[in-house]
Amino acid sequence: MSEIVKYVKDSYNELKNFVSWPSFNEGINLTILVAIFSIIFSLIIWGLDTVFSRFIKEFFNLMN
Repeated sequence: MSEIVKYVKDSYNELKNFVSWPSFNEGINLTILVAIFSIIFSLIIWGLDTVFSRFIKEFFNLMN
């Protein structure tokens, strides 16, 4: 149990003293950037899924 307490204390100390946190504006900008790339990536995946599903549907229609 003492190992867990030591781990938590060391983690807190590292976060408090050695991690450089972004500014508020930088955090907002990075959040917007992640949201934009997530939307773009999801649209690409949706498009590929649509194309492949139509291709497979046509392939099985040709088989019948």
